[in-house]
Order: sequence, then structure tokens, then C-alpha cells
Amino acid sequence: MTDDVTAENKIVDQPFSEILSERYLSYALSTIMSRSLPDVRDGMKPVHRRLMYAMYQLKLNPDTAPKKSARVVGDVIGKFHPHGDTAVYDAMVRLAQDFAQRYPLVDGQGNFGNIDGDNAAAMRYTEARLTRVALLLLEGIEENAVDFRPTYDGSENEPVVLPGGFPNLLANGSSGIAVGMATNIPPHNVGELCDAMQLMLEKDASDEEIAQIVKGPDFPTGGTLVEDSKDVLEAYRTGKGAFRVRAKWHKEELKQGLYQIVVSEIPYQVQKSKLIEKIADLINDKKLPMLDDVRDESADDVRLVLVPKNRNVEPEVLMEALFRNSDLENRFNMNMNVLDGGVTPRVMGLKEVLRAWMEHQKEVLVRRSSHRLEKVLARIEVLEGYLIVYMNIDEVIRIIRFEDEPKMKLIETFNLTENQAEAVLNLRLRRLHKLEEMEIKGEHEKLSAERDELQKLIASEMRQWTRIKKQIAAIKKEFGQDTELGARRTMIGAAPVPMSIDMDAVMIEKEPITIICSDKGWIKAMKGHGQKVDDIKYKDGDRERFILEAQTTDKLLVFGTNGRFYTLSCNDLPPGRGYGEPVRLMVDLPNEADIAKIMLFESDCRLLVASSDGRGFLVKSDDVLAQTKSGKQILNVSGKVEAKLCQYIPGQHDHLAVIGKNRKMLVFALEELPEMTRGKGVILQKYKDGGLSDAKSFDLEQGLEFKYGSGTTLVEEVMPWLGKRASAGRLPPNGFPKNNKFD
Repeated sequence: MTDDVTAENKIVDQPFSEILSERYLSYALSTIMSRSLPDVRDGMKPVHRRLMYAMYQLKLNPDTAPKKSARVVGDVIGKFHPHGDTAVYDAMVRLAQDFAQRYPLVDGQGNFGNIDGDNAAAMRYTEARLTRVALLLLEGIEENAVDFRPTYDGSENEPVVLPGGFPNLLANGSSGIAVGMATNIPPHNVGELCDAMQLMLEKDASDEEIAQIVKGPDFPTGGTLVEDSKDVLEAYRTGKGAFRVRAKWHKEELKQGLYQIVVSEIPYQVQKSKLIEKIADLINDKKLPMLDDVRDESADDVRLVLVPKNRNVEPEVLMEALFRNSDLENRFNMNMNVLDGGVTPRVMGLKEVLRAWMEHQKEVLVRRSSHRLEKVLARIEVLEGYLIVYMNIDEVIRIIRFEDEPKMKLIETFNLTENQAEAVLNLRLRRLHKLEEMEIKGEHEKLSAERDELQKLIASEMRQWTRIKKQIAAIKKEFGQDTELGARRTMIGAAPVPMSIDMDAVMIEKEPITIICSDKGWIKAMKGHGQKVDDIKYKDGDRERFILEAQTTDKLLVFGTNGRFYTLSCNDLPPGRGYGEPVRLMVDLPNEADIAKIMLFESDCRLLVASSDGRGFLVKSDDVLAQTKSGKQILNVSGKVEAKLCQYIPGQHDHLAVIGKNRKMLVFALEELPEMTRGKGVILQKYKDGGLSDAKSFDLEQGLEFKYGSGTTLVEEVMPWLGKRASAGRLPPNGFPKNNKFD
């Protein structure tokens, strides 16, 4: 190796791990600061900022004719952004999509893609110009509002940050993946943001007060936000969280009692074509038996038609199933990771982001005011020189005509500055008339007043915040909720209540039936209510156990003496012809067990379950539903003890009356009974001989009723039998049935 090694070929003696670490750190910082994370001040990444500035230089204002997108992309990659044209064009396309940007920054002419996920046309076909929102972001860029830096080749300058006279970061949101960190910010309603900032300028507003104004994101595709308000507050306080959004839908009535569901808005960043494909797959795979078909009838708006399997499918249940299995419900994960001051990546809360934007606007205001003050002072200086000329016009003309160095002579004679002398020498003779003198005096007075106002503004922080407050009010007036663009699109809804969906039950057509069960457990169902049941025949030695009216969508609870609950669907009961079928064959009821009770299932109720030895407890009716034929063990029994009682406890009942085979009755408060899901329970009544015969719940103020002959008897005063649970009790009132049953 020769000793004369050039700088480019210099060999570095350093461990490979250190070199790799340094190079990767440089790459990571470049990715974070120059590509992936937006600046909190203008809400833009470098590629977006360069696009806006290039279009500004091309004078693509909202009131001018658009230019080909290829021209814009060419300027961007040629002057500012040395990357591929596809990446730059894709970034510009997104800024023009009204389903991606809440307040688009580019007004695109031609095919800029759609919500189905179709790509935009090639850049040679489309045209673009800036929107009014983009002009606000660029306003004052030529008035020293922001710093500039050399471009990648040093041939031109580009802005470090835009003046950002619009809260773009929160209004349009942003997303990106850097090295070791990412950002994902949802769009918001600018009217709500303005209200929140005005409140912050009036007082030290808390996160809770701000969250009462900014209730959640406002996505361009609409939908309904169904996140709990407490979770929204926590997300805005910390800068991290998630927002659950559901599609907006309504029910359309059709002929003959049929209906269809129309989805008019879908969640943000969901491609409509893929959503329809997913729902179609659910139908084909028979994972959604409630849904028969899905159609896309969209034009300029979204219109997805969902056709249910039959008219008995509840639309709420169908949509709940779709929310669970498709992107009709979507979760937007928020991570407000931004560049603070364009340098430091940091996760900020909502209040911090709003404060950072206002601080930037304050700095922009001061810099623009200082720039304007310099221009005003320079003009005033020139005007004062003109006024001296008009007061000494003859002498000025003489000096200019006859002096060898008129400029220096003017400065010496009238104490002019060099700028004033230069302006006087450049003054045209045609402007030396009286009317021009009056105009100059008027302009001087106007600029003097403006100078005084600018000096007061620059010196007073209170005046600066007052000006910012007026600026925010102007933004709200132009883009707030009173305008078509500013009206909130994403509605705020309540957090959904968890719903259990029984796919088999929702597909059953609801029809009235009459259930007939014999004493030996033969059961059948006849169509309709009000059936004549006098001529029903039973097997020899069998008799009627109960007859009740129900619906095919109802369920039956079968309580066995083994303490297990079995569930039967009324739709599965055998038809009314013949004797029916034995219940024990429809469920796996063991031969050694018998049927203690058959009853209709009622949701959200309490049941009293008790065994023959007088033990029992309360259980929620939803907890006894069995999913299999083998049933669900609720009441634990063993030996000769059998499950005996099962009955609903009405909500207004507060006491329980129990009677044993020893003909002793006891009344005690229901609150003494525990609510359990399984077990032996507690002692209801103490017996020396025998066991539990019957029990009945009642309202103490209404009194206790029991069967007496062909009617009923009401015991209004039950104090003699009132006691504590597990007491022995006393003999029942006169006339109580000899079979020791209340009913």
C-alpha cells in the first residue's frame, strides 16, 4: 500500500461494531427528521412541505388554472426532493383525496383514485393546484416568517418549516413509520380545534375541559365514534390511545314486511372493495348465516346494501355480527409522535400540540411584523426625503443642475441620508406637482400610524396573543362547523353494550306455539295460541303436566332432580300430532334422575333453586343456560337428596315463605339468601323429620297468597311466621292445603 492515500480512500482503523452503530444512527436520525415524522408546527413531512412550496412557486393558486401534475413533480424532484417521481406523486395524490384528507391541500383535476382503493391516473394525465387551506399554510413565506436552508445541491433555498396559518397536524392528521418509532394522528374538526384554542387563550384550560370541546376525531369518511369518553380523554391527555369507529347505517323498509340495511359511511382508511369482498367471504363460508347478500350501489356517495336472510333477523343483531367480523367496525390507534421544534421527536398530548401550534403562530406573527416594520421604516425614510425636496424644490433643482457631486451636496445641505439622497436623484420631474406632494404626505401619515402599531405589537406579548385569537376566529369562520366543509362528519355515539349473539336463535322464524307436557315428561308443540286442548290424549297412566303458550324463538329450562339444568329450543320440539317425545331423550338426563321442573327461560332474572333437604340459593337465569345436551350442573346434590324446587323470583318480591313436610312454615327476607352460580346453598329451614315441601316468594306489603279450595286466600299479616333463615317455623294458617303446597 502506498503512503499517498487520498481523503476519499482513507482507511479507518476502527471496530466494525462502532462504525455500524454510527452509520445506523445517522440513518435513523435522517429517517426520523427528514422523512417519517411530521413537524408539530405545520404538520408536514419534508416531501409535503416541498410539494406545497413548489406549487407556490408555480403560482398554482385556487383562482388560477391548474397545471399538469408531472410539471409539479418535476419541479419537486429537480429542485428540492432527490427521490423517485412515484413517491412524490403518491404523496401529492393523497393530499388531493377528500376521503384521505379532512381538509385537502391540493385541488386535483382528473382521476386521483377513489375509496375502493383504485390508483390515480398517471401524472401526465392529471392536473393540480393549491386549495385555500394550502394558501393559509404558505401565507407570509416571503415575509421572513420562517427560516430557509439550501437545497440538496445548494442551488436554491427551501423553507425549514411553513408559516402554517392553519392547524394542519390535527386537522388532517398524519402517519409514518421511522426507525424505532412511528406516528399515527387522526384528523379532527377544525372548528372544535379553534374553540379549544380560544379557551386556552382565555384561561389555563385542563385536559378535561379541552376534551369536552374536542370530543374525538373527525374522519373524512364519517362513521360513528363509539369509544368511551374516559378513554378518549386519556388518549388526548397522554397522546396515545385508540378510537373505535363504526360504519353508519340505516334500515330501509321493503314490501311484504321485508327490509334491507344500507351502509352510507364506512370507517376511515377502509377500502370499500376489500370490505365488500370480506363480507362476501363471510357469506360464502357460512360464517354469517343471518346475511343473504351484499351489493354495492355506490355512485358519488357510499351505498352498501345488506340483505338479511329473512324478515325475522333483527337488524341490530345482524350489524353487531358484522361489526365483530368485518371492517365495518375499525380501530384507529393514535400515537401523536411529532418533531418538537423540527428537531426532537416526542409524544405530545392534545393540549401540547395546540400550544405548540399557537407558539409557532406567535413567532411567525413577530417575524412578519418585524419584516413589515423594516419595509415601512425604509419607505418612511424615503418619503421624508421627498417632503424635504418639495419644501426646497428650487434649491434642489439648482444643486442637481450645477453641482459636480449633487448627491453629496444634497446630503450636506439638507442633512439627508444616503438612501434619501439616492431617492431624490431618481425622482422624475413629472412627480414634482402639488397633487403628488399631497399624496406623499397622506402616505407618510398612514405609514407612520402603521409603524406605531407594529412597534406596539412587537413589544407587547398581550397584543400578539390578541392577534392570534383573531386569526383563530377567522379560521373558524372560514372552515368551521357553520360551513359545508367544516360540518362534523364523524358522529359521537355511546360505547356499545356487549351483546351475546346466538346464531341459531336469530335464524329461527318467530311464530306462536302452544307447548303441552305430560306428567311423565312427554312433550310436543302445536302451532298457534288459543288452541283447544280438551281433546288431547295422553298415554295410559299419564296425564297433563302443564300447557303454556310460547314462541318458536323461546327456550325451555329443564331442571333435573340431579341438580342439572338442560336447555331446549322451542323450535326443536316435536309437532303436535301424537303423544310427542320424552324430554329425557331430547337431553342427556340420566335414568336415575327425574324431571323436577320445566319452565320458559326468562333473561335477566333470578331463580330460586332448592333441594329436598332444605338447602338452596339464588342464581341468575343467564347462568343456568346450557350449551350442550349434557346440561349444566348448578345445584350440588348427593345420596338420597334430590333437587326439588326451581322458580323465578320477581323483582318486586322481597321475602320467601318455605314449608316443610313436617307442616311447619317459615318466612324470611330474600336478602338472607346468597346469589351463587353453583353449590349446595344454605339451609332455608331446619327440620327434625322430613324435608322441604314448597317455597314461594312474595312482597311483604302485599301479603302471602296460597291456594284454598278453588280460589286463593291472602294472609296479610305474616308476622307470626317471620323469622331468620334456618329457623324451624310454626304451623301454617288455618285452611292451608294438606299437600303442603302454596299453589
